[in-house]
Amino acid sequence: MELVFLGTGTSQGIPVIGCGCEVCTSTDPRDKRTRSSVLVRNNGVNLLIDAGPDLRQQMLREQVSELGGVLLTHEHMDHISGMDDLRAFSFAHEPPRAVQVFGDARTLHAVQRVYAYAFNGHGYPGIPQFQLNTIADQPFVAAGVPVMPVEVMHQQLPVKGFRIGAFAYITDAKTVAPEEKAKLRGLNVLVVNALRKKPHYSHFNLEEALTLVAELAPGRAFLTHISHLMGRHADVVLPANVQLAHDGLKVAV
Repeated sequence: MELVFLGTGTSQGIPVIGCGCEVCTSTDPRDKRTRSSVLVRNNGVNLLIDAGPDLRQQMLREQVSELGGVLLTHEHMDHISGMDDLRAFSFAHEPPRAVQVFGDARTLHAVQRVYAYAFNGHGYPGIPQFQLNTIADQPFVAAGVPVMPVEVMHQQLPVKGFRIGAFAYITDAKTVAPEEKAKLRGLNVLVVNALRKKPHYSHFNLEEALTLVAELAPGRAFLTHISHLMGRHADVVLPANVQLAHDGLKVAV
């Protein structure tokens, strides 16, 4: 299995519009962060986790031409607002093939609201084609790949993380219940959000993310969903088995 970090930034990305801080003006390419998303390549199947506003440039950068399915963590716009561009994967086939989208009922309801033109029954040529698949707390299969959902809390909003084999992806978490942490034991690779160094009301800060990593003890951990308030990539000091992810990073599991 291979992970491709498509984007590793928070909702504003880096650089932030109008900001002249040392991170936003950095010349280090690792400090250029599009909105968070990851591609999981597993036995020839590409699974996309989240589809934010930078989806088009991320897909072009990584030369992705086929997609088995999309796993959505939650409905915030930095995680779903690129879904219109998924239509390219439908129209790569003749006849067009609906993109398989997996998410909980609340998230899929938001997708139907935001992309109402794709669901109103009055479609016209060229609109995206989605097959929505509702998930809950039980394991499911996406394009032949077994996936275990893991619920975390984004302040008061439940968010889905996903475990695929010995890899797990957690974003926008502030707390994780003990029964959900139990699903994250024995990992080779854990990806978890770490917004900044100072505490935040709805995201892990760096200390909280590292505490979770120490508790779960994966082989390796990668931090994502990073804001410019974390500081420059090169200046962040981490334990030996933890690193800041950056856009374009590829990791073998």
